[in-house]
Amino acid sequence: MEYWFRKSSLAILLVLFLMALSFNTACAASNVTYDGRSLVIDGEHRILFSGSIHYPRSTPEMWPSLIAKAKEGGIDVIETYVFWDLHEPQQGKFDFSGRNDIVRFIKEVQAQGLYVTLRIGPFIESEWSYGGLPFWLRSIPHIVFRTDNEPFKREMERWTTKIVNMMKSEGLYASQGGPIILSQIENEYTLVEGAFHDKGKSYVRWAAKMAVGLQTGVPWVMCRQDDAPDPVINSCNGLRCGETFKGPNSPSKPALWTEDWTSQFQAYGQNPYIRSAEDIAYHAALFIAKNKGSYVNYYMYHGGTNFGRSASNYITTSYYDEAPLDEYGLLRQPKYGHLKELHAAVKLCSKPLLSGEQTTHSLGGQQKAYVYQANSGECAAFLVNNGSRNARVFFRNHPYILPRKSISILPDCRNVAFNTAMVSEQYSTRSMVPSEVFDSTARWEQYTEAIPRYENTTQTAKQLLEQTGTTKDKSDYLWYTLRFQHDTSDSQAKLNVYSRGHVLHAFVNGIFVGSAHGGRNAPSFSLDATVNLRKGVNDISLLSGMVGLPAGGAHMESKFYGLRRLRIQDKDFSRNSWGYKVGLFGDTSQIYSDVGSSKVQWKKHSNSANQRLTWYKTQFDAPEGSDPVALNLGSMGKGEAWINGESIGRYWVSLLTPQGNPSQQWYHVPRSFLKPSGNTLVLLEEEDGNPLGISLDRVTISNVCGQVSETQLPRVSSWVEQNQGGSNHRNYRRQTAPSVQLTCPPGRNISNILFASYGTPVGNCESYARGTCHSVYSRAIAELVCLGKNRCSILPSNLVFGDPCPNTRKSLVVDAQCQ
Repeated sequence: MEYWFRKSSLAILLVLFLMALSFNTACAASNVTYDGRSLVIDGEHRILFSGSIHYPRSTPEMWPSLIAKAKEGGIDVIETYVFWDLHEPQQGKFDFSGRNDIVRFIKEVQAQGLYVTLRIGPFIESEWSYGGLPFWLRSIPHIVFRTDNEPFKREMERWTTKIVNMMKSEGLYASQGGPIILSQIENEYTLVEGAFHDKGKSYVRWAAKMAVGLQTGVPWVMCRQDDAPDPVINSCNGLRCGETFKGPNSPSKPALWTEDWTSQFQAYGQNPYIRSAEDIAYHAALFIAKNKGSYVNYYMYHGGTNFGRSASNYITTSYYDEAPLDEYGLLRQPKYGHLKELHAAVKLCSKPLLSGEQTTHSLGGQQKAYVYQANSGECAAFLVNNGSRNARVFFRNHPYILPRKSISILPDCRNVAFNTAMVSEQYSTRSMVPSEVFDSTARWEQYTEAIPRYENTTQTAKQLLEQTGTTKDKSDYLWYTLRFQHDTSDSQAKLNVYSRGHVLHAFVNGIFVGSAHGGRNAPSFSLDATVNLRKGVNDISLLSGMVGLPAGGAHMESKFYGLRRLRIQDKDFSRNSWGYKVGLFGDTSQIYSDVGSSKVQWKKHSNSANQRLTWYKTQFDAPEGSDPVALNLGSMGKGEAWINGESIGRYWVSLLTPQGNPSQQWYHVPRSFLKPSGNTLVLLEEEDGNPLGISLDRVTISNVCGQVSETQLPRVSSWVEQNQGGSNHRNYRRQTAPSVQLTCPPGRNISNILFASYGTPVGNCESYARGTCHSVYSRAIAELVCLGKNRCSILPSNLVFGDPCPNTRKSLVVDAQCQ
């Protein structure tokens, strides 16, 4: 008989295992070591699934829920970077409060029974401004970042020691009974190591020795660092480490995957990168099966929000929104649920994986079996189909159908518990529901920035200064001002400005004449405009803007940003006397705060054309309920937004994707930023956006959709064993068949069946239509079973729907609306 799955006898073990996942007590270890197979925690080899959740990219109020959802998803470890620039914004002055309270975050992880991987860096990249390094480092004489340079090493060692000692003082390392089982020093250094030649190699040796010398009692890792010195473990980062990882650089080290990218970061002007649940599961399973991998960390498990000016160059405020937990902390299905099923299936294979020998068997041209057999007899197998078509294979004399590009996991080398390509979880659709629309001019006040001239700037130089060295990262903005004499009778002239900044707004005699910008892959750009000059004295005012500092690269400390050249007609003014002013008045005066707001004269919003460099202010009440909240800035251009003085990040709605859409339209407003009433919203608009189009929206799961076919595997958690007869021969039957299971968010019920088809529906939950075979009872039965309920389950069976097409393999798709 040919099977898409092998019927299982693992139900009791599965039920007990999933119960254990739900009732874990707090993780506390006293000894963490490793060998060539895995990390060893208190003498026990472990297969560990980890998820990256960065404490400053959410709020303390969100942390418990995020961690709990990760645990429910089968995550064992929470991985986070340490953000040096947040904690030491000025040299010697530290901040570990609010979103920066790393100790509180780690203790919350511990309280929920999970371990921690602490990626100290201190360079972290992470699409974080300056890679997490504080900008004041650049002012230290003779410093060169991330190489065998004494000034840098001195600061790096001081900071790393401070963090380690802080963790020790709180008893947070596993060697003290705490949750931290792994630490990281440096980050993907191999990408820049060659630029420093021998000093790069010696720096790697120094960093490893320094870290190990801090005696944390837990192992250290260097990710993407093939020459990581013993005893530091080298680990893999990337999309497909099962295919690309060369393996540990010593047989005594385990195979660790520190960044399995669940999506990728997004830059303004770019489309989001969508990675399917099936692809993530395939490559995670391949890394475990092929590479004897024992630790997989999803980067990110929850991406969150780049609040304030924390995002690196051109990166959106929303970070890894396509992760299993989206920016708002909602489950992104089916990614979340499919990976949960993967984790459960792999954990069933733990004993043979960790104690057995690996053998490989060819099952065909692009099909292979990785088999782990323990001395005690336990056996687990991973049947891999790397081909683009379904494949029929024989393994141990039993037939299996392997869907294309998939891996079937057999915890007993016979029965399939999980296949990476067969998704049984529901799909969910996120919706933004307007709670309040700010469409009345009476609600808005505005303040427009004055355009500075040469005489009212604060610094002068006879050259074009580098921008970040001048602003010291106190602002995104630097005014470059020039005054010159124009003695000809020609009133029009060609203006050309060459910049290595990110954005440029040009004004001649206080009148706006044009804007230009670069891009993540365009480090420089030019602004060309025909301008009107007056005879005599003319003023040129150029506002150069940065959209985040770079997140990495060699020689970060010496990069040049800002204006490089200005020409009017054929005359170069680059060496003339220039005046400089750091920041806008509104941003340096913090007019987005209660105190700063009183420093300017706000005016009622007018119906005239919206002006450049205008601040807008309004008030609103918090939406009722507990749904996440987002600000819809689809009518705006470029700028930054504050709620009650808290920056929710930069926005750049006007920079469109190749398809003509904003890269990001909604901006997260954490509930903890809000008061019940009297909240203040302030926006800085650089362009000519219209605040009357802004709305405050509730973020909710509006639709849920499920799809199951007759060939679908049962969920790992739904298998039940039935032992018939007293002989050694057992017959197994799947008592709980796979069904479409729909669940609305708490407090909401299924209000409408948008689509239902039992037969041969075309497509899937992302795009569906009736096929040639369709039961006319499909919608009526779905409505009968599901309407008015928070959750429902429908069996795809002829007994339920009738048989619309005999001798045809059928599927059921149901798409429902939650309200």
